[in-house]
Parts: sequence; C-alpha cells; structure tokens
Amino acid sequence: MEITLVGLLFIGIERGSVGVIVNTGVALAVTRLPSILKRDYGIPMDPRITLWITSAAFLHALGTVGIPGITGNLYRRLGWWDHMTHALSASVVAAAGYATVRAIDEHSEDVYLPPRFIAVIILLFVLAFGVLWELLEFAIGLGAAAFGTSSVLTQYGVYDTLRDLVYNSFGGLLVAIWGGVYLTDLSKALGERFRSD
Repeated sequence: MEITLVGLLFIGIERGSVGVIVNTGVALAVTRLPSILKRDYGIPMDPRITLWITSAAFLHALGTVGIPGITGNLYRRLGWWDHMTHALSASVVAAAGYATVRAIDEHSEDVYLPPRFIAVIILLFVLAFGVLWELLEFAIGLGAAAFGTSSVLTQYGVYDTLRDLVYNSFGGLLVAIWGGVYLTDLSKALGERFRSD
C-alpha cells in the first residue's frame, strides 16, 4: 500500500493537485506511524492493527486521486466511498482513544472506569473528533475560496456532514463493542509506558 501511495503522490505532483499531494503525503506519514511506535516506543503493533491503520489512510488517499481512466475521484463517483472511509477512519480514532483510556484505567490506581462507561467515552471521543474534522473541512473550504485555490478537503454540504457523523459513530460503536478483543496488548503496552514516564 505504501508503494501505491508513493505512486499516487507522483500522480498528484504530475497533475499539480495540492489536494492529492497533501492527502497522499499525510496518508504516507500515517502508514509509517505503527513502525515508529514499535521501534521508538516499544509499543507492540499487531499486524492486524497495522493493516487497519494503513488501510484507512490508503483508502482515503485513493479516494482523492481516483483510478486512472475514470473521470473524477472515488469520493465523487461512488457515494458509498465517503461513508466507508469515514467509518474506517473513525474506528482507527476510536481504537487510539480506547487503548489510551483503557491503559489509564488499568494502570492508574487513582482512576476507575466501568467497562460500559469506557464505551460511552469512546463514542463521545469519536463524535467530538468527527465534529472537529468537519469544522476543519469547512474552514479549509472557506480559506480555499478566499484565496481562489482548490480545497485540500471537500465538504459537500450539511447533509454530507450529518452522514459523515453518522458513519463516524458507526466506526466508533464497532470499537466500543469489540475493542477489547483486538486492543488488549496495545492497552497494556501503553499502560506500562505511562507507568514508566
């Protein structure tokens, strides 16, 4: 996926598209995050978690570039692409929040959070992050319009924003329900890191 992202970055450069360059550049940085966390901080990154993070970044970047030979990008051509990437990205954000909250809960004597409350925290965390993301999209769109340039992120209107928040909630809900199954080792490693700092 990283090699494909490098190719997509060059497509953005060839097209002179700031949006494609920024989105693929950020996606490349995100795909490097699991190896940096493992190498520099000793946090175990299960291959499934690495694939999860990388897939979210890759699919978002692919959506902004599109597929050669098809007019327009995948966000514009396929209505469900935006929903899929929002749910997947929100699940990654929820997983980061879940692992952190659970690590604090398990490795701090001063904090106790009932499991159901952790699920509520994760949902609220994802909703708050989603609202901030939508505000960022709106602000970038206003800035691009003011400077007469194309926007790096696209907002398609109020209904699109509401649908994005619904799919963000869906991604967060999946992690709130099943997060403990896949994120236990990550939470323990983060907890040990908190304790050593």
